Amino acid sequence: MNSTEPLILAIDQGTTNTKAILVDAAGQVTARASTTLSVAYPQPSWVEQDARAIWQSVVQCAAEVLADAASTPVALGISNQRESVVLWERATGEPLAPCVVWQCQRGNALVETLRQPGVAEDVHRRTGLALDPMFSASKMRWLLDNTPGARQRAEQGELCLGTIDSWLLFKLTGGRVHACDMTNASRTLLFNLHTLAWDAELLALFGIPRQALPIVQPSTGVAGHTAPGGALPAGIPIAGLIGDSHAALIGHAGFAPGAVKATYGTGSSVMTPVAAPILSQRGLSTTIAWSRPGQVTYALEGNIYATGATIAWLGKLMGWEDAAATVTELAAACPDNEGVYLAPAFVGLGAPWWNARARGMIYGLTLGSGAAHLARAALESIAYQIYDIFAAVQEACSIPLTTLHADGGASANALLMQFQADLVQCPVLASTSTDVSALGAAYLAGLGVGVWSSTEALGALHRGEQRYTPSMADARRSALLAGWRDALARVLQE
Repeated sequence: MNSTEPLILAIDQGTTNTKAILVDAAGQVTARASTTLSVAYPQPSWVEQDARAIWQSVVQCAAEVLADAASTPVALGISNQRESVVLWERATGEPLAPCVVWQCQRGNALVETLRQPGVAEDVHRRTGLALDPMFSASKMRWLLDNTPGARQRAEQGELCLGTIDSWLLFKLTGGRVHACDMTNASRTLLFNLHTLAWDAELLALFGIPRQALPIVQPSTGVAGHTAPGGALPAGIPIAGLIGDSHAALIGHAGFAPGAVKATYGTGSSVMTPVAAPILSQRGLSTTIAWSRPGQVTYALEGNIYATGATIAWLGKLMGWEDAAATVTELAAACPDNEGVYLAPAFVGLGAPWWNARARGMIYGLTLGSGAAHLARAALESIAYQIYDIFAAVQEACSIPLTTLHADGGASANALLMQFQADLVQCPVLASTSTDVSALGAAYLAGLGVGVWSSTEALGALHRGEQRYTPSMADARRSALLAGWRDALARVLQE
């Protein structure tokens, strides 16, 4: 490894897979590796993973892309699944419980006890978030309450609680650094958007000891270095940390207000940057898009629990080996849903509804309905949910949203992207890269060590996109949306 061409290593740690890429100074991917991760569902609405397996997947992928690299990377960036929580021992770096995944609803009982007059409103004012078990705080509390001895040990500083970026940073630095970035902190329900610090009153509300939490740092800038004798070459600056949905916005070069992106993954995120916090009343979250030392960019966001997960669920139900391909084939052969709608509230509904008690439903079945109608309904449910958030974001923003940038696995589905463009009534630009979140992490890491001098330089890098323009007749669009609203109304009935 002696080439002078700077390379950046980026890790994209997602819910169902981990990816590593190497990126050169032109912003092009020169190597990539990925591995899948298993997800466990031990009880209804519970979702968890093995934290050790998450770490090992990072080690495996990084080693694979570095095996033939011409030089040691000049920086490392990490994008990660957000809101998921790990509890580990500070001295040994060993996890004490499973990683509680962002989709998990085990914190809902605690959240319900907190729904006293004015509490949700105060939490929203401080954090920009809804009082909902998707966010990290109730998961942290559950781990402290259900891991023997954890609370006392956490209060004594013996344990670490953190989001996935902090878990990976701790492991990569050999336990030297327990820190997270502002984007991940802003998804916990414990971080005050106005003071840009952990909020003492929210820590008390959820019962989380401050000494167990990570230090909060900017998204770009050196947070630590890889440790000697570790999984990676020693001394690599870890110069980018960011939640995966935020990283995708950066990967699209969505730095300025007016840009909007939708990430189509296990769940989905619709996000647009804003100059200052907007405390929307339309079920949207205000969050931190990204941060540099002394500079914070905010964002409006809506989160969906199940988009790609809906396709996987239907494939498992029907016994389809390749769920995505089968759903696409059947949906394409069925040009109309014939009144069949699937509302995928498997673990509740996220934005803009925020109803943790809602459960999934298939509506509109007749004796003529078949597998193709279910496939079509599952695929369309993704676009309907994205549309609901896009419409809410458009209403909350004073800047018109004229283009939707799309990324994630399902953004390669032409049928879905065309249907999405028809619903939002503006062009959809689907990235031709499968590495948008990882690229976002690489961009920030490179910015942090000077490979790129500015966001303008990042914006000038080449990015491939496929364009979809609206073509559906207004009457058909209105009828389809009316049917979707009808189905949702039934799911949301108390």
